[in-house]
Amino acid sequence: MSQGNAVVARNLRLLREQRGFSIAELARRAGLAKQTLSNLEQGTGNPTVDTLFSIAGALGVPVTRLVAEREQVITVQRGDDVVWQKHGGYEARSLDHIYGSGVIENYVVRIAPHPDGVGKPSEPHPVGTLEHLYVISGRVRVGPSDNPLELSEGDFARYPGDRPHVYESLAGESLVHIVVSVPRVQPGTGGANLTRTHGNGTR
Repeated sequence: MSQGNAVVARNLRLLREQRGFSIAELARRAGLAKQTLSNLEQGTGNPTVDTLFSIAGALGVPVTRLVAEREQVITVQRGDDVVWQKHGGYEARSLDHIYGSGVIENYVVRIAPHPDGVGKPSEPHPVGTLEHLYVISGRVRVGPSDNPLELSEGDFARYPGDRPHVYESLAGESLVHIVVSVPRVQPGTGGANLTRTHGNGTR
């Protein structure tokens, strides 16, 4: 599998699942054979430019979303390294940008130390979900269960929310601000169910 084919395969599968399409449904919308899309998702296809444009049109995205490598979704911004920008009578710090359409949820979450030291990981959100977390106070271990991040007051991180992830306080009760961005999904395909993780504002 070439690197280019692998990129198309990953992007195609992600975008298709975000929209709740089966391979057959997307093939119908794009006017292509089901086997053609199946081969592309397996990284064994060799799509023409016309094929890529047909798929992009059916998904409702620019063709570059199919062929461009996705940015690394785990980002950390340490509080000690931040530069505050002056704007008249105030200073601002940019945390992150959220692109696309879908559901954006905001939470302030209190994280108490777990009695056993390690809490049960939270269930994954829908495919393509990102969590943007800023530590207001305390020290925490958060992010993907297989690659958690240790953050302190003033630190910011962005990480995938569509994999099992953890929230652990490492020093008493910690307070964090979380923005959860969930891509738009087709009606009737399940949508986002965020309250199971953050809805009560505590962990």
